[in-house]
Amino acid sequence: MSTYREIIGKKIKKVSSDPSDGLDGEMWYNSTTGTLRGIAVIEAFNSGGNLSDARSVLAGFGNSQTAAVAAGGYTGSDVALTEEYNGSGWAAGENMTTVRRSTSGCGTLTAGLVCAGAPVPSGGVKTEEYDGTSWTAGGDLNTGRRDIAVGGIQTSAFCAGGETGPGGFSNDTENYNGSSWTSSNNLNEARKSVVGSGTLTAGLAFGGVKSGPAKSNATEEYDGTSWTTSGSLNTARSEFGGAGVQTSTLAFGGEAAPGSTSAVENYTGSTWATNPNSLSSARQGSAGTGTGIPSAIVFGGNDGSYTGVTEEYNVSTNVITAAAWASGGNLNTARQLGASAGTQTAAVIAGGQTPSTIATTEEYDGSSWTANPSPSGDLTTGRSQFGGSFGLQTAAVAASGYTTSNVTNSEEYDGSTWTAGNAVNTARREGGGTGILSAGVIFGGYSTGYVGTTEEFDGTNWATSPGSLTTARIAMVAAGTQTAALAAGGNAAGSPSYSTATEEYNGASWTAGGVLITGRNEIVGSGTQTAALGFGGNTGSYTTATEGYDGTAWSTRPSMATARINLNSAGTTSTAALAIGGFAPPYTNATEEYTGETSAANIETFTTS
Repeated sequence: MSTYREIIGKKIKKVSSDPSDGLDGEMWYNSTTGTLRGIAVIEAFNSGGNLSDARSVLAGFGNSQTAAVAAGGYTGSDVALTEEYNGSGWAAGENMTTVRRSTSGCGTLTAGLVCAGAPVPSGGVKTEEYDGTSWTAGGDLNTGRRDIAVGGIQTSAFCAGGETGPGGFSNDTENYNGSSWTSSNNLNEARKSVVGSGTLTAGLAFGGVKSGPAKSNATEEYDGTSWTTSGSLNTARSEFGGAGVQTSTLAFGGEAAPGSTSAVENYTGSTWATNPNSLSSARQGSAGTGTGIPSAIVFGGNDGSYTGVTEEYNVSTNVITAAAWASGGNLNTARQLGASAGTQTAAVIAGGQTPSTIATTEEYDGSSWTANPSPSGDLTTGRSQFGGSFGLQTAAVAASGYTTSNVTNSEEYDGSTWTAGNAVNTARREGGGTGILSAGVIFGGYSTGYVGTTEEFDGTNWATSPGSLTTARIAMVAAGTQTAALAAGGNAAGSPSYSTATEEYNGASWTAGGVLITGRNEIVGSGTQTAALGFGGNTGSYTTATEGYDGTAWSTRPSMATARINLNSAGTTSTAALAIGGFAPPYTNATEEYTGETSAANIETFTTS
């Protein structure tokens, strides 16, 4: 009998505690627990950031979970919307030139294409090519149709099947060379709502609806010229997502009699097997992309209403925990528009409105808030709508703000006591502030009008910076440091109330950054200039929406549980933030904690026999 060492090339180690990571197949004996343990492969779906625009019957393409595209679809009307996925969330891309639904796509983020779609025949012949920035027209299909199977790359693709009009089911196949489509041999079974994967010379078409209402479970393999029947799906279905190559493809959800399904199947080159994992909800009209069984992504669809839900499929030795908001301990005093600072596990909030103006201070330890009992634990001047606040729980600054008028007061907190500091140069309210006590910055706000004025703090004195915000505004995201700050969103003077503008500060001047997906005011944030979060606020209604910034563009993140405005925030990173209080309505004491996606080695206990 062969030993583990002879098979794997490693011996089983004896350890007193499990290592934090390891290699695929590595095993050890834990002498403390008396168990044989090791790194095991896990197969699972994980939540990703939702699409900004929930929709169904859309196209998807891209070659990885970190570079995917969603295009077109139906939100109650046909759309041309394009969004790009970066592994965490979705960001807006340029709209397609043709509004359509029931279109199909293939290729990569920087070299993709979509073709066909409703309405037919006018929209059904159109091909568009995407370069990661913009769309251009490609060659028209010879047969206009919708709900077709597509596979390949931008310069070498195939399409097959589809619906040419009411009752018109097609088995036509066409090949694309990067500029024009040419007819090829037909599918063996004419059908619509069929899904495709693979390449031009090693393609796959599966599922759909046959002539009449019956769902199809047929699978056919394509060699670039002709189709060969292969193993059938276990569940006949239509309007579903698929991803992969000819020898490793996934089928996600779809419409299966008598309704939508969450079932997932794996194709390994000849047969389909039911995947032990399923989608988080039964839905149809979703899109998928990726390499298949090792790594794929599925998004959008209809689960009773249009959805933007995104799920990532992984086969890995790591357990992936999706980014999410979770409930934290409630404030003792519900409030809005306070001054806040610190981290997710060591935060402070002071002042605000209840609706009366207050001076009380509370500290957070990562699970609960405690009111500061010190006689000097309250602000010396109770106020709200601060001109900016920043720092740590034991070294914080609350600057300017509003009592019955704007004030210039600046106060410093040492973890127990607030003391008066030097006054700011420009009295303001609802500005932004970021940094640390010895190197902080405030910007924007309302003085006698909207201002873009920036002031820097060195721990003692305030100095007006020569750089002012290009867009004067109030109630915005503030993140980063004194020499690398970020301002985003807010209510801007002389423009719509819900700004999308983002600006970056280098310690001397402000320059434009990528715009928010959703313009809003009364929004807050956390993190750095190149890794920030923005959450909550007012878009015309209160929102739970969260976005993440990577230094270039904003993309979606999981939403908060409680929609609110005028909230406070804490957190020095984009992976560990607090959303504190605010107006829901009414004034709320809710605290939510944001944790970014994490991964850890999948360590399991093994038995011997």
